[in-house]
Amino acid sequence: MMAKQSVQELLDDLRLVSSQNYDIVNTVRTLIMQAFDDVAEEVKYGGILFSSGVQFAGVFAYKAHVSVEFRNGASINDPFGFLEGTGIGRRHIKLQSVSQIPDKQLAEYLALALKASTEER
Repeated sequence: MMAKQSVQELLDDLRLVSSQNYDIVNTVRTLIMQAFDDVAEEVKYGGILFSSGVQFAGVFAYKAHVSVEFRNGASINDPFGFLEGTGIGRRHIKLQSVSQIPDKQLAEYLALALKASTEER
């Protein structure tokens, strides 16, 4: 059985592969930790999943971008038009630089994602 990877190990690996994606993931992670109380994080599916009473978001690094995924994103009324995806439940926002985090209103989407996931229970 494979040992569970820690968040720090994932970040260290990411830093070796792409310093730009590392900066984006780390900035998103810091934003989430500062914005919400009692946030737990775990490495799963190759990214970091976040929960605050209920799982609500995850951040995943790909070759050309970082995707912030929202568990119940399909139930979010998309106020700014940045959500992507057509699946039954999830939606995501693609980030290619740290500057896109405020530009794409990520803090507002995270709050909406937590609300949508809490209401779904």
